[in-house]
Amino acid sequence: MSDDHTHVQEFFGSRAADWDTRFPDDGPVYAAAVTELGLREGDRVLDAGCGTGRALPPLRDAVGPSGVVLGADLTPAMLEAAVRAGRDRAGQLLLADVAGLPLRSESLDAVFAAGLVAHLPNPSENLRELARVVRPAGTLALFHPIGRAALAARQGRQITPDDLRAEANLRPLLSGSGWRLTSYVDEDSRFLALAVRLP
Repeated sequence: MSDDHTHVQEFFGSRAADWDTRFPDDGPVYAAAVTELGLREGDRVLDAGCGTGRALPPLRDAVGPSGVVLGADLTPAMLEAAVRAGRDRAGQLLLADVAGLPLRSESLDAVFAAGLVAHLPNPSENLRELARVVRPAGTLALFHPIGRAALAARQGRQITPDDLRAEANLRPLLSGSGWRLTSYVDEDSRFLALAVRLP
């Protein structure tokens, strides 16, 4: 396992037990972001970097009982927290790295990724792997429950020009990884970038 993986697992592993209590009011903004993904009954969707699985119940509601909901995360403690919260009833949990997903090519309709981009060790390759598992014209939602400026203020830092989530950086990153950015919102209450998988 690379140092990048070890760092991510240590960071999130030590925070998993109280993650949901630290951010108790995120549920409605997660549900709203899932709605904007435009899922339909019977769709197959992956929550990439699912953490404690907060998106899994709204994803299940969106695809209904005939759909498939998967939640993949690199950190065992986060998946354990998802099970304790009962969110494994909304979708199947996978201990997996987005750098090499155990999924067939073009097997999904959509990917939801909350807070994932900033933690990717190789964003271009990792986004290409997400494109691999999504059918052409399938969708990707890169989401965070607060915007870039609010997140930077919470962490006591400034936004820098090299921030991957800045539209000027994200658009070419996505297009070089098999996606086309279709919508971009960065406001204090949320960050949501929607993209469609290129043919």
